[in-house]
Amino acid sequence: MDGKARWIDNVVVGRWLRSLKVGHIHLAEYASPRELRQGIRNYANEYNFGRPCQSLKYKRPCQVYGAAFDVV
Repeated sequence: MDGKARWIDNVVVGRWLRSLKVGHIHLAEYASPRELRQGIRNYANEYNFGRPCQSLKYKRPCQVYGAAFDVV
């Protein structure tokens, strides 16, 4: 993400991290790092597979990017 003309990568990742923190982490209390990791994993799965994205014409990221998300 540090190559020439790749500043947009930081914008996209930064926005996703903000959504994660504000919409999920700050609202929950975790008893252990393990619970936090599981909560982040659940959020990522919901983000990629569960909810449509306006910028993707109301498709889910898994529908647009396909096999890239099959690793989960």
